[in-house]
Amino acid sequence: MKLSPNFTLAEFTASATANAQRIDNTPDAAQIAAMKLLCAKVLEPLRAHFGKPITLSSGFRSTKLCLAVGSSVGSQHAKGEAADFEIAGIDNVTVATFIRDRLPFDQLILENYVRGQPNSGWIHVSYRDGRLRKDVLTYSRRTYFKGLLP
Repeated sequence: MKLSPNFTLAEFTASATANAQRIDNTPDAAQIAAMKLLCAKVLEPLRAHFGKPITLSSGFRSTKLCLAVGSSVGSQHAKGEAADFEIAGIDNVTVATFIRDRLPFDQLILENYVRGQPNSGWIHVSYRDGRLRKDVLTYSRRTYFKGLLP
């Protein structure tokens, strides 16, 4: 099932942990609708701007999968509202800065990025219809900092 021109439900629900532990990672209709909005509002415009595919490392997570990976069952991933990703060949700070400055989003987190290592870490972004806090954080060494790169 296509969520948008360049994203599929299969890539949003793919999980090595779910496969290994035989966890059902099937979203419901509301979660699928949230993923479609995330694609339309953030991921497709991002792909169009950079002209390169986006590689998801984590998209939707069922309640059981959230527990298995140590995430909160209230996570935006569990609602279909969030994705973790990278764009090969583009520095994660460049991508995060573009999102912060140009796209609608609820939360943006630059995770485990190391200065001087453009391929380090990944980006977490969420979109929630009716709530766009524009919350920008950097996560490093088990600590969250406001904004990009403390």
